[in-house]
Amino acid sequence: MDNRTNDSGPAVLTIAGLDPSGGAGLVADIRTFTAFGCFPTAVLTSITFQNRLRVFGAMHQTAATVRAQVEPILLDLNVVAAKTGMLPTGEIVSEVARLFRETKLPAPVVDPVMVSTSGFDLIADDAFLRLKSELLVLSRVVTPNIPEAERLTGLRITNTTDMWHAAQAIRELGVRAVLIKGGHLREQNEAVSREAIDILDDGGEVTVFRGEWIYAAEVHGTGCTLSAAIAACLGRGMELKASVSAAKKYVTENIRRQHY
Repeated sequence: MDNRTNDSGPAVLTIAGLDPSGGAGLVADIRTFTAFGCFPTAVLTSITFQNRLRVFGAMHQTAATVRAQVEPILLDLNVVAAKTGMLPTGEIVSEVARLFRETKLPAPVVDPVMVSTSGFDLIADDAFLRLKSELLVLSRVVTPNIPEAERLTGLRITNTTDMWHAAQAIRELGVRAVLIKGGHLREQNEAVSREAIDILDDGGEVTVFRGEWIYAAEVHGTGCTLSAAIAACLGRGMELKASVSAAKKYVTENIRRQHY
């Protein structure tokens, strides 16, 4: 087995959907892995039909085709970090959970993708329930934004205290670590300061990340990129807190340069 730790970097896997416009999903993940000096591997869960403005539809893979993509990768490469993105159906969620339970895949960064930036539903109801009960408990860290955290917990989140309580509630589901992304707070509460605030709860140790709020119209894929950057940093041997910090800086600079 090739460890891919020399010239090509550590092998990191994404299991996610394809955004043909390149802003989110597999393309964004591969671009991010490469930027952090990792060897990218990718498994397709769904082909979406979208551009930078909206999603028009999607065609999903089956559980069998997802497994059939993963197994040859594991025969060839030592995957040292992984992330999941769009897992649209219940059968795909359950199959991905089985793969993480039954193989040597490392605990993944789980980006619980639910709705596109333009409002298109990216996960079926049964898939959401299985994600919550089967996959989150296998994760190294879960990275919900505010609407995703609200759906996972049933809580209303309007400030950083609410974010902290939501992180606690998600950890009580059996999750090891949670990063609540606060980017949507300004949309819900105009009184929120011009800071981008994220809260990490790793086994009860809470860290608040504060950064510059940058307004950028028509930005999508930041969640995919952040989770991919965290996975890449974990694959390079960094601790979770340092991985989140480095990932946030990378996403901020990408927004600043309007590369999405």
